[in-house]
Amino acid sequence: MKEFVEYIVKNLVDNPDKVQINEVGGTHTLIIELSVEKSDIGKIIGKKGKTINSIRTLLMSVASRNNVRVNLEIIEDGQRKDA
Repeated sequence: MKEFVEYIVKNLVDNPDKVQINEVGGTHTLIIELSVEKSDIGKIIGKKGKTINSIRTLLMSVASRNNVRVNLEIIEDGQRKDA
């Protein structure tokens, strides 16, 4: 899952070397924390959140094939931010 998100996000941002992804595993849910350069956050979220929602939809599709629930969160300056 981490590699899937990393591939998508690195192709969207201007600073792919600044992309950081952390997986936090739970019992039934996998949380993926995404951190990007501050100037790239708008590109990840997109207009009215369409880009991040599309990434989440793709991620949920892949996760359902593996019988896992997944949640993608954007981390900004050490704090969680849900788009």
